[in-house]
Amino acid sequence: MTALKVTPLAFESLGVRSMATYVEAGDVNILIDPAVALAPKRFGLPPHPVEEKVKAELWELIKEHAARTDILIVTHYHYDHINPEEPGLYEGKRVLLKHPKRMINPSQRGRASAFLPKLRGLPKELAYADGRTFRFGDVEIRFSKPVPHGPTAQRGYVIEVSIRADEIFLYTSDVQGPLLEEQVAFILKEKPDLVFVDGPTTYIDSPYTPIELRTANENLARIVREAGVSRLVVDHHLTRDLDYRERIRPVYEAAEELGVAVECAAEFLNMEPNLLEARRRELYETSGD
Repeated sequence: MTALKVTPLAFESLGVRSMATYVEAGDVNILIDPAVALAPKRFGLPPHPVEEKVKAELWELIKEHAARTDILIVTHYHYDHINPEEPGLYEGKRVLLKHPKRMINPSQRGRASAFLPKLRGLPKELAYADGRTFRFGDVEIRFSKPVPHGPTAQRGYVIEVSIRADEIFLYTSDVQGPLLEEQVAFILKEKPDLVFVDGPTTYIDSPYTPIELRTANENLARIVREAGVSRLVVDHHLTRDLDYRERIRPVYEAAEELGVAVECAAEFLNMEPNLLEARRRELYETSGD
């Protein structure tokens, strides 16, 4: 019997921009998207010293977990998902990553071309994961074909991850909702017990935000009803908004009907949400900086 233990290491509800997640699957330890970042500007303000402190603490936590990781997964090349300054993180690991040249936008292609040469000679194994399945003992890791980072491919593509043992854990990466049928289809096909999804970008003031929010709510409620999930963790883009719970009220209502838990990453860890980016203005006003 191979049980899964899933631990969110760094997320917006923990105080930083990240989706770094650690998965223990029997004798196989997996770390997804080991990086942490801060918004360079929010409300016209740079990161507050409190944010910088939490970022440093959570990066150390990620590195501690990376040291005992067997498999490192990179779903795309944004800097809240990779840290190009510390390639040593990947030394001796099996590395499964988004293809750096296929189905990728110019910005991410450039970042990948700068990052991958730094890994040369370090990983035990390096493989492009798009649409593939890998098996490690009793643990199977399935990857979606590349899906858009949000409603279009303007920001590039990501690969969703399904880790299958006695239970099934699914990590959407940056689907910003999900918003598209191809993003949802992989989740419904995998029928996971636990899903980590990044949620809609409600903190951005755009004419498209209400439409995207409605679509995200419809798709998240559909996942609750059709995928057989027992827990749904919605974080990352969504929890850059202090009113995140109200934004996805229809999802909470659908989940309550079926006894499904809907949480942010902090709540998953039985912690109080620490939405530092969303509170940046307040942090400056309180500290007087």
